[in-house]
Amino acid sequence: MQLVKTERDNLLRPLQTVSGIVERRHTLPILANLLIAKQGADVSFLSTDLELQITTRAGFGTGSEQASTTVAARKLLDILRAMPDGEVSLTLSDKRLTVQSGKSRFALQTLAADEFPTVAQAKDFGASLSVPQKNFRQLLGMVHFAMAQQDIRYYLNGMLLVVDGDQLMAVATDGHRLAYASTGLDESFPRQEVIVPRKTILELQRLLEDIDDPLKIEIAATQAKFTFGQVELVSKLVEGKFPDFQRVIPKGYKNAFTIGRDELQRSLQRAAILTSDKFKGVRCLISPGQMKILSTNADQEEAQEELEIAYDGDSLDIGFNVTYLLDALANLKVDTLQISLGDSTASALVTIPDNDTFKYVVMPMRI
Repeated sequence: MQLVKTERDNLLRPLQTVSGIVERRHTLPILANLLIAKQGADVSFLSTDLELQITTRAGFGTGSEQASTTVAARKLLDILRAMPDGEVSLTLSDKRLTVQSGKSRFALQTLAADEFPTVAQAKDFGASLSVPQKNFRQLLGMVHFAMAQQDIRYYLNGMLLVVDGDQLMAVATDGHRLAYASTGLDESFPRQEVIVPRKTILELQRLLEDIDDPLKIEIAATQAKFTFGQVELVSKLVEGKFPDFQRVIPKGYKNAFTIGRDELQRSLQRAAILTSDKFKGVRCLISPGQMKILSTNADQEEAQEELEIAYDGDSLDIGFNVTYLLDALANLKVDTLQISLGDSTASALVTIPDNDTFKYVVMPMRI
């Protein structure tokens, strides 16, 4: 039975959407497959790793019959990528899926669709909100780099989303730095907090576009659902208590100055060249009118950068992990930053002047 007949690029698009979460090695072999289901012209593609599930739909099915099967996601994707532009058909016959384009023909093994373990969707989604895709993508972009990776404190391996009134907030921390960003909502909601896994956040960043089209976010007790365009993404949530981020963000610092993001980024990138792989520390000597950035390594090499700043506060000698500073500067799309400091042992606070929608806290390090 012929399932699909369409241009190669039309078929490639939904396959690339769902294939991102498919792992090459699985305890369950069928999870390396994706589920293709056809109902008349409507064709859906679904992949899952049991924590996260992505579904997308397209309207290029052939015939009026219903059919479903599962096939190796990576193989199908690699075959289609290698094919020239042109018409492609997928035909299911005798437990094999045949991919044909011009004089190229591939027969792939399939596994039964009823053996495919889909994620059971929550019955009751509480908050249901809508934001423009580009706003949410921007929100993730300003925070995602501070998420922990494989931390024993599993609740840090993700991002905290907070719905409170007409604000949607995103927070991430790995224990050494914390990033916070917020965006406005059209409606007001009761406060709700959930921790979305790291893999889900990275997948959303990959799939969302910088457009005004709506993203629908539905939140249940143990699950979140994100719907946009033809894509539906269902994710389990991380259980656990996220740190109280409001207590971590410093307030009332008197030592503050503004600086050009690009200028600071370039100076830090140059200073970082002479830091060692294990020790990424730079010293910042801040005095009225001037900021010096110093770095050294085990070979007694040293770098020094000097920046002029409009500053008349206390003289400070403070060390930072340069990677933590560069991560924030690379993801902020602004011209000017404000840096607020307490003393040499207190965290630094990076904000955007006259804008309280972004805050980045970096702990100092001994150098």
